[in-house]
Amino acid sequence: MRRRRPAPLPQRHGLDPVRLRTPDEGPWRTMREHLVERLPRVDPGRIEEMLREERIVGTEGALTVDAPFVPASFVWFHRDLPVEVPVPFEIGIVHRDEDILVVDKPHFLATIPRGRHVVETALVRLRHRLDLPHLSPAHRLDRVTAGVVLFVVRPELRGRYQTMFRDRRVRKTYEAVAPYRPDLELPRTVRSRIVKERGVIRAYEVPGEPNAETRVELVERRGDHARYRLHPLTGRTHQLRLHLAGLGIPIVGDDFYPDLHETPLDDFSSPLQLLATTLEFTDPVSGEERRFDSRLRLRAWPESGPTGG
Repeated sequence: MRRRRPAPLPQRHGLDPVRLRTPDEGPWRTMREHLVERLPRVDPGRIEEMLREERIVGTEGALTVDAPFVPASFVWFHRDLPVEVPVPFEIGIVHRDEDILVVDKPHFLATIPRGRHVVETALVRLRHRLDLPHLSPAHRLDRVTAGVVLFVVRPELRGRYQTMFRDRRVRKTYEAVAPYRPDLELPRTVRSRIVKERGVIRAYEVPGEPNAETRVELVERRGDHARYRLHPLTGRTHQLRLHLAGLGIPIVGDDFYPDLHETPLDDFSSPLQLLATTLEFTDPVSGEERRFDSRLRLRAWPESGPTGG
């Protein structure tokens, strides 16, 4: 297996540079012409400015404005970062060793860079804060969900831990606060077919063979609300939120299910009351049994200990 050519640019804000490969042939006279066509969302004037500032680099060094087009070659550069709303919550360290890092991700912080969330993500923050430039996630949590997330410290081990999650060899437990329904028989296992289309903000359930499965247990009740323990056997997008909404007990603070409500990115007042509490697995490297528990608590269910939001 051929090793990927190392980037000639260092990380910036904990982010690797973008790498582009040019086509094997094309009509472009210069690299600038190709990049203008290749990056339609970037203003052509901005591309020229980056070239003049020597911020776009090829295998032989920085490219000039009139650098000729080179087929089947690579270029690297850092994208301009979006303006982001700072997320005013810290990431807690649950466990750290030479192989893995387990953290408590707060509500409202995305796991990895995507769309409007780049620097304000768990991955970028942790790379910078802990000086771990090769850190990578073994799995993800939704931006609005808090709790335990496993990251891999050494790149050569990333595949082993990611495969463990892919093959459902990790026992995951969540807690949620939602309305109490006296007529709802629990515990029960919910199965459905969930579809998430690219570019569509919400997932939805459709008829057909189930691809999502969740065990739902009632832990305790306080008035009109209750605390539930959730054991997802699968990991579909928004699975827990959809399954509880389908039972008529939508999670407190859910702006997506059953109804969509737009919330500004700088509104941190009503976090989704869903917490990833536990990860359990047989370590694919050491072979030992591992269990990691969140130290956070849900705001709607106060008790002794830190509050997750």
